Amino acid sequence: MYITEEHEMIRKTVRDFAEREIKPVAQELDEKGEFSLPLTKRMGELGLFGLITETKYGGSEMDMLAYVIAVEELARVDGSHAATLAAHISLGMGPIMNFGTDEQKQKYLPMLTTGDALWAFGLTEPDAGSDSRGTKTSARIEGDQWVINGSKIFITNGASSINKGATVQVVSGENKGKKEFTTILVDADTPGFKRVSMHGKMMWRASDTAELYFDDCRVPLTNTLGKRGEGSKIMLNTLDSGRLAIGAMGLGCAQGAFEMALQYSKERKQFGKPIGHFQVNTFKLADMATKIELGRNLLYKGCWLKTNGKPYAKEAAMAKLYCSEIAREVADEGVQIHGGYGLMKDYPIERFYRDQRLLQIGEGTSEIQRLVIARHIGVFDE
Repeated sequence: MYITEEHEMIRKTVRDFAEREIKPVAQELDEKGEFSLPLTKRMGELGLFGLITETKYGGSEMDMLAYVIAVEELARVDGSHAATLAAHISLGMGPIMNFGTDEQKQKYLPMLTTGDALWAFGLTEPDAGSDSRGTKTSARIEGDQWVINGSKIFITNGASSINKGATVQVVSGENKGKKEFTTILVDADTPGFKRVSMHGKMMWRASDTAELYFDDCRVPLTNTLGKRGEGSKIMLNTLDSGRLAIGAMGLGCAQGAFEMALQYSKERKQFGKPIGHFQVNTFKLADMATKIELGRNLLYKGCWLKTNGKPYAKEAAMAKLYCSEIAREVADEGVQIHGGYGLMKDYPIERFYRDQRLLQIGEGTSEIQRLVIARHIGVFDE
């Protein structure tokens, strides 16, 4: 793969930051279910939110691999902060970067690269998850405005104090008897737009998750993202790219859990020797390392394809599927190696075991990824 000195610099910078500033407070933030504004601002100061944004909008204009490495290194220490970064860049900024007008990009992107502002991706609804076309949130045109009614749920970065709005998929009418979907940029301070934090989560407890409500929410027609009727295409295109970031979260989670298990296997002694010397644990650790290496190569290949303008949707789905699945497997084995201590909150492997569970659900379940892959390999071709 094409690992450059610049990529390694990103890895070292983010790893040092995560170890020095996130790791000492990760457990406390998880216990409190508290989103950290200071750490989010620090990620902005390091330039992480602008990694792949064009320089004319305040970004660094780096490639997809640099961004994925940053997410991977955050997830190696804490899934919540990796989620904040990944959701903001892939889902929040991504649609604006890829489908926005020059005016929309100039208005939103410079502030979204700083760490002082977050943007959300309003797709999921109570009855529209894997079936994104089950959207019920509607919008009608009155004069020069959209009038939006409905709700969204499980929206990352949707209700923090620095959230500046969301890209929202709505049903904007019908076309030949089928729902017409449009995407609209909704500013946080728009009358009729209400954002409510969700609590009681099992995982990513230090990330912000929200419900969004629209009650005759009036938005200028100039806030239409892309063309009317192209909403589903825009949102699904965004998810393709986002799968690489979720893959990075799975890879980082697996890497962190493996390192904990490896270290513990050297320190914990039973029957007069380190437990890592027992073949049953030796083989567990060898399998973990192998899975992580395979996941990294698959994920980085997807990044290379995207950066070089080649089709990458199949590889993105494969990377998301595989890396999220190995995060589950490695975290589970990590807990097993820790034994009873792995079930205690004093050990971070317990948090990793909880955090990995969302990865097989968010941004397309493992079942949906398998359907996407099946389509790409021709299963349904006549």
